Amino acid sequence: MSDPFLWFNSFLDQRNFRTLPGVPNFGDVISNVAFGVIGIWGLLWLLSSNTNGRFLDSRERWPYVLVFLGLLLTAFGSSYYHLSPDNARLVWDRLPMTIAFMAMVAAIIAERISVRAGLWLLPLLLLVGMGSVLQWYASEAKGAGDLRFYAAVQTYSALVLLLALIFPERYTRTSDLAVVVGFYALAKALEMLDRRIFAAEHIVSGHTLKHLTAAVAGYWILRMLQKRQVALSPVPAILRLSENHLNASHP
Repeated sequence: MSDPFLWFNSFLDQRNFRTLPGVPNFGDVISNVAFGVIGIWGLLWLLSSNTNGRFLDSRERWPYVLVFLGLLLTAFGSSYYHLSPDNARLVWDRLPMTIAFMAMVAAIIAERISVRAGLWLLPLLLLVGMGSVLQWYASEAKGAGDLRFYAAVQTYSALVLLLALIFPERYTRTSDLAVVVGFYALAKALEMLDRRIFAAEHIVSGHTLKHLTAAVAGYWILRMLQKRQVALSPVPAILRLSENHLNASHP
């Protein structure tokens, strides 16, 4: 499976703005600031005392620390890539994203199955995620462009978040995970429509919007953590949502 976004490695919006002369592909570069803001915000909150009551076991915060560290690193890696897009630079864009994806999977395992299992699997998941990027790059060097492993990592990471809804929840606001997946799916769609969106009005490209939408997904994770409480009666979130729907339909 070849990468559908690499055949040109130059995105449609290549404008340079006078406000920051010398910065090529300005929209796709500057939109990465959103990742940096959310990453720093999440790290500061997680490493502060404001998280009291948000984690039954203080060790549960560490996978989330890596999630927001991954977002912060994505701001740098993606900016570096978009300044002069090529396959070698794309490695530094994709590596930090896999850190965020796989750390989120570990966080869900820690909360839904076992803290010990989540923390034990965390380094293994990170290695799998980063390995998928390196495997893709090695295949590109051979002219094959095999993206299947990397695509599977992203797909199954999103599926884990949705499957979490069938396990008993230890915290409220689990349904926010579905919102996170929704924003991520929208970001992927915007990426696919990069050229069409920019060609419509020549204001903003789909890829720039993809960065902003993906950053909102990161914000929604932080919002979930900040607002959640310990669940008084743990039940699978999907059953609770179904019950709420039935109650709304039959007042």
